[in-house]
Amino acid sequence: MIRSRVLPLLAVMSLGACASTSEPDGAAPNYSAVATLPPSSRARLYADCIAAAVAAGTYAHAQNHDTDMVVFTCDGRPARAFFEGLAARSAAVGSAFTHDGRTWRSTNRVERNLFGVDVCSTDGAADFRCSISLNAGPFLRESAD
Repeated sequence: MIRSRVLPLLAVMSLGACASTSEPDGAAPNYSAVATLPPSSRARLYADCIAAAVAAGTYAHAQNHDTDMVVFTCDGRPARAFFEGLAARSAAVGSAFTHDGRTWRSTNRVERNLFGVDVCSTDGAADFRCSISLNAGPFLRESAD
């Protein structure tokens, strides 16, 4: 089910680092802000697609037995830019494929299915679509709505 614009883009982007790095057993948590770098052109592809999905309300909750994700789906110009931006990476890792009359490129090879895979596709004409999966964890499953 596609949700309306509930999450502001900045709040959504901050969910990307939900997991903790491993620390030695017994070590106290480090609550310091995570060091960041200026966004790369590839980070911009993600941000533009997520922003378009939030603006259009085209995001949803996906889950399997132990993983909960927000899936953002964009189309149009941000999707085309992301699809084109995936060309070299997709060729290098062998993550391009055709299915249902569409050409697909993903950030990594598809192992079993598209769950959790960031992927873009085109019909070869003007229809471009991308789905970006944000692993948000059990917080989504525990939602009150």
